[in-house]
Amino acid sequence: MARSYALAAVKADREGRIQEAVQNYKKAIEILTRLLQLRPDNPLAHVYRNIVEQYKRRVEQLEKIGVPATPAEAEQLEDWIVTEKPKVRFSDIADLEHAKQAIKEAIIYPVRRPDLFPLGWPRGILLFGPPGCGKTMLAAAVANEVDGVFFNIDAATIMSKWLGEAEKRVKMLFDKARAAAKNGKPAIIFIDEVDALLGVYENEVGGEVRVRNQFLKEMDGLQDKSNKLHVYVIAATNKPWKLDEPFIRRFQKRIFIPPPDKEARLEILKLYTKGLRLAPDVDLEKLAELTEGYSASDIKDIVMEAHLRTIRELFEERGGEGDPRPVTMEDFLAAIRSRRPSITREMIERYQKWFEKFGSV
Repeated sequence: MARSYALAAVKADREGRIQEAVQNYKKAIEILTRLLQLRPDNPLAHVYRNIVEQYKRRVEQLEKIGVPATPAEAEQLEDWIVTEKPKVRFSDIADLEHAKQAIKEAIIYPVRRPDLFPLGWPRGILLFGPPGCGKTMLAAAVANEVDGVFFNIDAATIMSKWLGEAEKRVKMLFDKARAAAKNGKPAIIFIDEVDALLGVYENEVGGEVRVRNQFLKEMDGLQDKSNKLHVYVIAATNKPWKLDEPFIRRFQKRIFIPPPDKEARLEILKLYTKGLRLAPDVDLEKLAELTEGYSASDIKDIVMEAHLRTIRELFEERGGEGDPRPVTMEDFLAAIRSRRPSITREMIERYQKWFEKFGSV
């Protein structure tokens, strides 16, 4: 019902029938609000709340000035697809050599020498593991390694704005990616938190099912062996067990991104401290030992907090004049004491069990 009212509202809005658009937007708002009351735990509840707020703002605009939506506002194509590549390469990512190698074999080698792959190549890669361990950075680095176009999407960009047109958005996304590939640019579609968009939940609604089916259809099209276009889907999730098996099978590569080991933690510490003044007593090897169980993101926060201690001291004792003192070992130890690791042994065991069942590097 919400979808039908939303579609009618958008159509009337585009065609300048202001009163009809307002009435239908209000009906959609009413039903969505009721849906949120009945199913507050829906994983896309925050998306639907955003839709309600957008519709309310649109109603307010229409009631105040009576201006219909422009085609650009209605389609929102360029707004929800981010094509600017992040400035990160594989060399900027500490460790994760197994993941880098798998991605090279699935994407980089076929892009550079497609003639060496007569049987085709993997088009789907699923990166799974605890939060903050480098999944998003890996996907961004791929786009730079192959000089490709990077599409960065999530549940909100697909489902929000105009309810009921999410399937069209998915089709437009893949059409745009194929167009880029036809023009000689490999296209990387990165879906962050893919479980929120394509996972299976007890309280899902019809729109989510249609979006998932459209994704499956589009990804099946990528697997066609006669299709030589370089369009790839990289998905990241902290909850791979939320994905259903038909969707999992579309990803030929399923790569576990674990927390960094000691050697990797040392490289991460070197990476994040290279721009800081360190006191002679700072022992990065010791810090690498003390940060077992910490994610790369956790370690970055520890370095930032240790550095912030010197900044705080500079302002409190000298009013911000001069340069801060070097960061000491005690600064790092204090930062570690104030921050516990975000990854538990139970979490790792669950990922490993899932990997034993579905993993494919």
